Amino acid sequence: MKHIVVLSGAGISAESGLQTFRDADGLWNGYEITEVATPGAWKRNPALVLDFYNMRRQNVLGAEPNQAHRLLADLEQQYKVTIITQNIDDLHERAGSTNILHLHGEILKMRSEKDESLVYDIRGDIHLGNTAADGAQLRPHIVWFEEAVPMIEPAIGVMQTADIFIIIGTSLAVYPAAGLGQYAFNATEKYIIDKRIPSEVNLKGYEAIEATATAGMEILHKKLMK
Repeated sequence: MKHIVVLSGAGISAESGLQTFRDADGLWNGYEITEVATPGAWKRNPALVLDFYNMRRQNVLGAEPNQAHRLLADLEQQYKVTIITQNIDDLHERAGSTNILHLHGEILKMRSEKDESLVYDIRGDIHLGNTAADGAQLRPHIVWFEEAVPMIEPAIGVMQTADIFIIIGTSLAVYPAAGLGQYAFNATEKYIIDKRIPSEVNLKGYEAIEATATAGMEILHKKLMK
């Protein structure tokens, strides 16, 4: 059975109504990234950071998977599929995909600010004073800017087993995720789906489908599920 590896980004979740990571104004839900998505922001104003992610958590819980998510899940009928996602939502899971690697963490989880192994599920809000088993404050289980990406090494290993590689809904601007394509072998079939294919990125060897995530996946699904 051939192995499809997918790298998904904010563009696929945008069609479910979730705001993309960076809008044209450089803000994220009206916040500067440095105010809410760095270790420094957490030290300066943890209440603001918690409020921001509490809001995002409720946005995710109110969203539904779209056709692109569902078509990726449907590929499991004929292929082994691994999804490497930059997204922190659970829309791939809810669409039915069974093998998902979250590079940047998960909004529906929280962890100790001291011990990264103490991770818990969360559907409501995290408040100041909520503590993990080690007594430390709980924080979102999110990889912030300036933090290491612990899942990047497993993701590289997955890339090296890909027969087919699909990039969908990502600007390829956030590293190290944007560099994962270099670990695919030359013989790997490669596709990129985005409504604005980034011209500054070397996509030699890729078949480009310049379309929304849903429209692009409808095209690619038909091709792969012959």
